[in-house]
Order: sequence, then C-alpha cells, then structure tokens
Amino acid sequence: MTEIPAKARIVIIGGGISGCSVAYHLARLGWTDIVLLERKQLTSGTTWHAAGLIGQLRASQNMTRLAKYSADLYAKLEAETGLATGFRQCGSITVALTGERREEILRQAALARAFGVEVNELSPAEVLARYPHLNIADVVAGVHLPGDGQADPGNIALALAKGARTRGAKILEQVKVTRITTAGGKVTGVDWEAQGDKGHIACDLVVNCGGMWGRDLAAQNDVTLPLHACEHFYIVTENIPGLSQLPVLRVPDECAYYKEDAGKILLGAFEPKAKPWGMGGIPEDFCFDQLPEDVDHFEPILEKAISRMPILQSAGIHTFFNGPESFTPDDRYYLGEAPNLRGYWVAAGYNSIGIVSSGGAGMALAQWMHDGEAPFDLWEVDIRRAQPFQKNRRYLKERVSETLGLLYADHFPYRQMETSRGVRRSPLHEHLKVRGAVFGEVAGWERANWFATHGQEREYRLSWKRQNWFANQCTEHMALRTGVGLLDMSSFGKIRVEGRDAAAFLQRLCANDVDVPAGRIVYTQMLNAHGGIESDLTVTRLSETAFFLVVPGATLQRDLVWLRKHLADAFVTITDVTAAEAVLPLMGPRARDLLRLVSPDDLSNAAHPFGTAREIEIGLGLARAHRVSYVGELGWELYVSADQAAHVFETLVTAGAEVGLKLCGLHAMDSCRIEKAYRHFGHDITDEDHVLEAGLGFAVKTEKGDFIGRDSVLRKRDSGLSRRMVQFRLRDPEPLLFHNEPILRDGKIVGQLTSGNYGHALGGAIGLGYVPCRPDETAAELLASQYTIDVAGRIFDAEASLAPLYDPQSTRVRA
Repeated sequence: MTEIPAKARIVIIGGGISGCSVAYHLARLGWTDIVLLERKQLTSGTTWHAAGLIGQLRASQNMTRLAKYSADLYAKLEAETGLATGFRQCGSITVALTGERREEILRQAALARAFGVEVNELSPAEVLARYPHLNIADVVAGVHLPGDGQADPGNIALALAKGARTRGAKILEQVKVTRITTAGGKVTGVDWEAQGDKGHIACDLVVNCGGMWGRDLAAQNDVTLPLHACEHFYIVTENIPGLSQLPVLRVPDECAYYKEDAGKILLGAFEPKAKPWGMGGIPEDFCFDQLPEDVDHFEPILEKAISRMPILQSAGIHTFFNGPESFTPDDRYYLGEAPNLRGYWVAAGYNSIGIVSSGGAGMALAQWMHDGEAPFDLWEVDIRRAQPFQKNRRYLKERVSETLGLLYADHFPYRQMETSRGVRRSPLHEHLKVRGAVFGEVAGWERANWFATHGQEREYRLSWKRQNWFANQCTEHMALRTGVGLLDMSSFGKIRVEGRDAAAFLQRLCANDVDVPAGRIVYTQMLNAHGGIESDLTVTRLSETAFFLVVPGATLQRDLVWLRKHLADAFVTITDVTAAEAVLPLMGPRARDLLRLVSPDDLSNAAHPFGTAREIEIGLGLARAHRVSYVGELGWELYVSADQAAHVFETLVTAGAEVGLKLCGLHAMDSCRIEKAYRHFGHDITDEDHVLEAGLGFAVKTEKGDFIGRDSVLRKRDSGLSRRMVQFRLRDPEPLLFHNEPILRDGKIVGQLTSGNYGHALGGAIGLGYVPCRPDETAAELLASQYTIDVAGRIFDAEASLAPLYDPQSTRVRA
C-alpha cells in the first residue's frame, strides 16, 4: 500500500469528480501538500454512472460562468493529461409542449443572450430538422444551445486526478476517513483506516467531497450538510442501425432527457415524485453498485418516450440502470467553509448536475481557499445558506422526493415547495391562517405571501402570466400606499451585539456611522475589502454597550459567520435572538392613526421621528417600535416578545376595523419595495457589487474613520463608477418582470435585471438592474439613451431612472 503521510496542508475526502476537481485546481494554484483519500476506488460512488450531460446555461450569470468553465476545461483535459474525456460538443435542444413551457424556454433563451451563450430559438419544423427521430405533433417551440455537449464522467474524473498527481498531489484509494479531528473550533486532522491499518494525518484544512456519504460525515462534527440520496433511473437501448450523432434532447414536460452515444440512446428521467434512498446511511461496501430495478416506477416515462421517439418501439433495452445521487432541499449544491468549524470546507450535493458543475465548482472553491475569499458571488451555492434544522433526516427524505422532480418541472416564478413544510412558524401563524393567509417558505419559515378573500382557493395557480393572487397583491399593495396594512416579518434575523467593545467592533464592520445615541436606527452595509456588500442590515443602538441588528432571514447564518469571523479579541458577545420576538410591520399613511387608537404614547414626528426606536404600550402589552420602512411609507416595525405577540396582533386587528386595516403579505411588500427601488440582498446587491455602484453611497460614512472596505470606497470615488443601478418601468402595463430579463441600451444588451415585480401604484412592471457606464458619464448622459427590456424574446420600451420612481424625495416615510 502506498505510504500515507502523517501531515498535509489539506486532505480532500472523496474521489468522485468533485474531489478530483478540487485537488486538480488547488494543484494548479501551486499547492503541493495535497492528499485526497477515497474510501474505495475513484469514481465508485455516483460519478461512474452519471449521464455526463454538459449544459452551459444555468439560472444565474455566475452559475453559468461556472458551467461554461467546466465545458472549456473538459475540452482541454485530454491534451493536457493524455486521458480521453469523451467530451463532444454536440449541442442540446429543449422542446416545449405547452404554452407555459414555451414562455419558460424563450425566457431562458433571452437569458442566454444576456450571458453571452450562443442560442437559437427553433420552430417545431426546425426542431425536427435537427432531431429527425422526434414526434413533433404537439411540440410548440424549441431552443438550441450549440455549445452544450456530453462527456464520459469517469474519464473526466480520472483525467483531473492525473492532472493533480502530475503537480504533486497524493491521491490514495481504499483509505477511509473515519473521523475529522478538531481543537478550539478548528480542524486539526483526519483519522483513517485502510486494510486493517489505522492512522492520523495532521492537517489544517479538509474538504468534504463525500457526495451521498457527506451528510453523515459532516454530522460527526456537527456540520450541517443537508443532502439525501435519491434513486435515479435511465435505460440504454441496444444499438440502433443508422443512428447518427444527435444533440442532447430534453423534453421537460415529459420529465425526460435523451443522449445519443455510440449508436445507442440513453433515456433518463427526473420523475415528479422521486424515491429517496439510504435513509439509514449508505452501505459500507457500496462501490460501483446499482440499486434494484423498478420498472413500474419508470414505466410512465418510458411510455411517453416511445411515443415521443418512435424508433424506440423496436429498440431493445440493453441496460436498465438505477443508481443513487444526492439531492439538496433547494436543488443547489454546497460550496464553502462550514459556519461553525474553521478549516472544514465542503463541495457536495450536486443534484444530478455534478459533471457540468464540478469543473467550475472545483475551480471556485480552490480559488476561495487560496485567496481567503470567493472569486465572485457564490451565495446561491454557499454552505452558509443551510439552516441548522435542515440536517433532520425526515425533513431531507421528504423534501428530496420533490426536489429531484423540480429539475424538469416548470420553473414558474413564486413556485413554493410542497414537502417538509411547517417547520418554522411565527407566533402569529394560526392567527394569519384563519384570516386567509397563503404561505410561502424561506429558510424553513412559513410566511404569509398573500391573503385569500372569502371563498377564494388558498393555493397558487402558477403561470408566467398574472397568477391567481395578482389582484390580491394589488389590493394589499394599495392598502399600504393609501391606507394602512399589517404584515408579519417575524422571520427577520435578529442579532444582539453587546459588550464593552460593541460600538468599536460594529464601527469597524459597518460602512455607516453606528456610534449614535441610544434609540437611533442606522441603515448600513457590511463591506468586504473590495467594497462589495457582505450584509445589508439595520443597526439599532439599545444602550451604550448593546446593539440590535436586523438582517434577512435567509442570510442569518451568513451574517453570524461574518460577525464572528472578525471578532478577534474584542470584548463582545454575539447572540442570535431571532425566535425571541415577533415583528409586525404596520405601514401606510394611516399607520399613526391606528397606533393612536391602541397606544397612549406620543407618535408624532417630534416625539418619534424616522430612524428612531423606543418602547411603546400597545393594548395591555409592550412593543419596541422601530420607525423604519421597507415599503416606502409612514410606518413602524413593532418588535414584540413572542409571548405577547398574539395579544398585540389582536389589539391592532380589532382597532384596525375603524381605519380600514388590511392584512398584507410578502408579495405586496416586495412590489412596494421595488417601486421605491429598495435593494434586495442576494438579487440586487451581493458581495460582488460595489456599494457605490449599487447606489448606496448615502449609507457610507468614510469620514467616521477606518472600516472594512473604506479604501475601496475612496478609490471608487476617485476613479468613477463603471456601472450604476438603474430602476426601470415598462411603458406597456401588460408584461411581467421577475428577474434576469436582458436590459438593452440603444438596442444592445448591456446586462440583465437583478429583480422585478409589478408596480401597482406606478401602473407597470418594475425592474432593477446594473447598466455599464463610463467613469466620467453624467447621470443625464446615462438616462438619455433608449432602454428596452427583453421579455421572452419580445422587446418592450422602458422608462429608466436613477432616483426612485415612487416618492423620489422620501417625503412619505417621514410624514
């Protein structure tokens, strides 16, 4: 057996394509003290049986960037290593069988144009010309991506392993990692066993590339890695005479994909309800194994396939394959360092797109480890988005039975998960439910998205057009604009930062000046060294030594990591208090009228101005009233201890009948915020977006002294902006915007919308997006151009503005 070293800089656990890619890319960066340990043989888990589809277009620009990188890498690996990867750039075709799917794939084609991916929109006849074996009787449209292709997954992994070895990495098979050792909250090494021997490798870093084994391995160190294996089925036909090379074909309306390979057809499926596997753990001896056939489960897919491609009627089945692959609760994989254990990195959970993802993911993770920061915005796949409760195995088993099928389901906007619901609920959940709330879920939180009227069905009717709740959103939106609305935002992340050094600590992290008197609220960002936005939050000073931070519920874990990462030796305590308080935003021009009915406190501008917080009485209880707004109206966010939340809610609702109070959902809040051009973290602002280019310079105070990102802000102010956040309103009131629609300036694509919604007060769809500009370009010059937006291939005129189109002077929030 090859000698196993006693020390290494890094140990990579798992010899599938993910682990081999991480090793290869670290070695390319000059790391030499690399050890990869594989429990059995390289590729023996999931990689060996993957279909090997290489599709470049993903749901966002950076995920597309990673997929394109993978395709480019695989095309070059054979020349570098001498191992054939089987990569063939045969292109791909996706066909639509319904009008809704047609809208989806045409939006994807528009997205491809914005991302610089070559794309052709096809009529049914053009689909048939490129794929002559297809029954196109009910095909309504197609999209062709010439740069897509297919490859041999096992050979790619072996080529990556060879490339890593050539540069000095040690790759050892038949060595199982039994435990990752730690001390002081940091990785110290791994214990291993092999052929009866046992030992330890001391190291500073590990990467869990364990695939479907990764969850249980991570759990040993209390690291949350939410994934679960599912059975994945495909068949391979016997040789079909005369079958020429064909593009990869996807028929998502029939849950099927087709790959021609060496004169045979591989037919695979992402069925609507999947079969989770390995609930009790993956068998110890699993190696190049497959699971029992389940012809009954696959039969509905096969029946439709035979009708779709008649040549299959006479083709024999050479292989019926069933193998496990790991899936995650949101169909996105995990990259990054574990939030609670320094030196513990993850690259796992690829949701059946591991081959096209692993090349780029390995590059990104290696660069991240090398530089100490992500090479670009990777929040979509960041391990910090995982919620601690998601390690629950029953939760995972139920959820992945759905997420596998969602890969080929219609990707409608506002689609809600149906499985594993109800885990996290606000204290007001049942009160909202009986009043017609229709819930969505974010980070496990059940949140009222809209309220059904009496007799209206309480579920989504999904579409790319106006959905069944559009009128409800309009009513709630206008209540917030013209009357008063009440929301439940208990899902906000809430963090107490307190101690002797709390003020100095937050001054170092925040771009705005948070050293303010007690009771003041400061809107701010926490920046990285490049001026990118790591967190978007409000900071309320409670006392000389105590601050209260409010962040989005989805980013809470990320924000906690960022705070704790920079603690050093500061005398500060950081506490997650999210579950302790309910949050009731009371918003609208009549918000003060309602509060006067239930509280004896003075709520005038003089006594309670915008940007301040203080305790008030409501009914028989108490609330901390924060005078802030995410909808752009007069209002307060009422923070109420969980035990008093129901009483305060009932008091407001009862009194609210006198002033026309309307219960409102998150959809209305979002449509209001986009009218006001308020930014949304994760869409409009990320760690890759400079705070000045995001239009948030008003929240940056360089004169206060040093803080993270200050030098970058000063440099950007001197050099000028290279792009600016612009708000758009479609002049045609009919189309809808969601996000990623291409922005055209004078007829040329210059970017894509970062977010979109309907502006019911402004009378049209509203979008936000970045527009490139010259550093010396004036606002007047930027806005003098003609702007249009591409919506599924149709071009619509848009009004553009740098100031909010709704209430640009913000007089309403200070009313």
